Amino acid sequence: MHSLLLSAGQRGISRCVGAALTLHLEELPVRDHDFDTEPTAADLAAIESEQPLIDAELTWLDAEITLLAAIDRGRVNDLDTRRVRRAEHAVIRETFAHVARLTRSPRPRLAA
Repeated sequence: MHSLLLSAGQRGISRCVGAALTLHLEELPVRDHDFDTEPTAADLAAIESEQPLIDAELTWLDAEITLLAAIDRGRVNDLDTRRVRRAEHAVIRETFAHVARLTRSPRPRLAA
């Protein structure tokens, strides 16, 4: 039976991401405000920079749902499990890329 628990690698990723994001919370452009206003350019830029990770997570969720449906039908095949594994690896890869983007130091500006 398929387990939805985090693997050891995912738990390590979670700790790594948590530590990196904790260091940079004050730099995040998203802030508390009333939700009747339109998002700012900084809000939209933050969403856009996170979009590859969001897409990878949605693909992983879709693969998990497909696998669970196959388990219910009693027809799990290797393709279903490989799809979940590939999606899981894509999430890990995109998580590291996203953390790298968040923790990248800004380029020093040259004096004019």
